[in-house]
Amino acid sequence: MTAMSIDEAQAILADPNLIAVGVRGDAARRRRHGARTTFARVLEVHTDAVPAVLPSSASAGELRVTGKPASVEAAVASIAAARALAGATPLSAFALDDLLDLAGGNLPGLTALVARLAGAGLDIVADVAIDRLQDPAGAIRAARAGGVELSRLTVHAITTADPLRCVTIARDIQASLGGVRAFAPLPRVGSMTQPSTGYDDVKLVAVARLLADDIESIQVDWALYGPKLAQVALTMGADDVDGVSALEGDLGRRRSPLEEVRGNITAAGLEPIERDGRFQSRAGS
Repeated sequence: MTAMSIDEAQAILADPNLIAVGVRGDAARRRRHGARTTFARVLEVHTDAVPAVLPSSASAGELRVTGKPASVEAAVASIAAARALAGATPLSAFALDDLLDLAGGNLPGLTALVARLAGAGLDIVADVAIDRLQDPAGAIRAARAGGVELSRLTVHAITTADPLRCVTIARDIQASLGGVRAFAPLPRVGSMTQPSTGYDDVKLVAVARLLADDIESIQVDWALYGPKLAQVALTMGADDVDGVSALEGDLGRRRSPLEEVRGNITAAGLEPIERDGRFQSRAGS
């Protein structure tokens, strides 16, 4: 299959026919994955407040340490504490741009820092926001040299003048480095002056699936965008859902986050498969 050009992708993004765009994105996703749709239950803990024990209602496929540590020593200490908490569950933490800043902005320092975090128990750098890195490929290469996985690319904020910029960066990173399992094309933060619409968001998901063809999965964040948009995105090219709560809560099994995400995926005519932070299927899913 011939790779899609930027001009073709821009034309699709400009197409007012949302249904036609969605059909193309869904067809590309089904060629690769069929109806299979993965999701991950993630338990987040802040770097400054890693608990001593897991909540009794937690069932996570990934423990994720959030926030920016105040120092290298604080980062190492929080990873050691989180590793003890996680047990065999994959442990992810931090944003790559924050780690680069903590390392003094230089790539050899980043490798050394990540090696210390890996020694303390870190498996995965949680957030690789490619638009917040001057040299994303170089930073990814340096962090991988420290001994951790960087398999998920994200976007911090979309430039409205060039919404495809981050998609092309993600595609180029995969072409040059490989190892990218998922790309989440929707921004983590919105613009106050030019907010996107759900219409724009799902079209971007479809175009990301078509343009970044070498990346295995296009991802949407359940907690950030909500069940409704996530469900639509799954019919337009996305095949992986991140950020499902790992806490069962007290609303009963049928209203738990696990049953909600399974129900939404099934209602979209797809097959839900629970995975862990390493994109491996969880037992019993």
